[in-house]
Amino acid sequence: MLKVVVIGSGNVAQHLISVFKDSETVQLVQVYARNPENLYHIIDKEKTTASFNEITNADIYIISVTDDAIAQVSSSLPFTNRLVVHTSGSVALEQLNSKNRRGVFYPLQTFSKNKAVNFSTVPLCLESEFEKDYTILEQLANYISQSVYNISSEQRKALHVAAVFVSNFVNHMYVQGKNVCDEHNIPFEILKPLILETADKVQQMDPTAAQTGPAVRNDKQTIDKHINFINNNTQKEIYKLITQSIQNVKKL
Repeated sequence: MLKVVVIGSGNVAQHLISVFKDSETVQLVQVYARNPENLYHIIDKEKTTASFNEITNADIYIISVTDDAIAQVSSSLPFTNRLVVHTSGSVALEQLNSKNRRGVFYPLQTFSKNKAVNFSTVPLCLESEFEKDYTILEQLANYISQSVYNISSEQRKALHVAAVFVSNFVNHMYVQGKNVCDEHNIPFEILKPLILETADKVQQMDPTAAQTGPAVRNDKQTIDKHINFINNNTQKEIYKLITQSIQNVKKL
């Protein structure tokens, strides 16, 4: 059974704490957090600490903090030659302090504290300096997920950009769509079946082939009507930019 220490208390950290705590093959021995009381709803107080000097022995130490804090936290750890990994999609392995054996344990998913996630379907992207450490990370990953990948720092950088497009930006489009609905007293729920069908289509076909709408049809009259209808200047510019991007893909 692998012994794990989680360092952090944010969205990703809390989901990892929950999945490790419930695992029969992983022993979550401790969690470090600056404010451990924020974690008492998911883990016993006795298993938390707010002091780096009190961090206990483990097989893997998972740093799950903001990107800007990873280097500082890894430098603050009071031990050497242990396997220390981070969970960031955009921070290189080399940002971890070299006094310990370095790795990455990146779960490719969107996490919110109050929304449960089925971790068995979450892709886990792994990287390490040494083959023996990769074996340990792979073992841990396979305990909690059915989707495990060997991804380099450069690949992970590209993957994180792609994830921003397909998740963060798409969600912002939902925000814009909801704003249009709210402005005209239309319930946003009307759009939810369309949202689900669009997401389901790309599970079965290439997204380029799945593209529909006035932009891909080059329906200029409808496009112009939409642009003239939109009152918000930011929404108007977003509509124009994405329409042009869709049409540029069509020309390729």
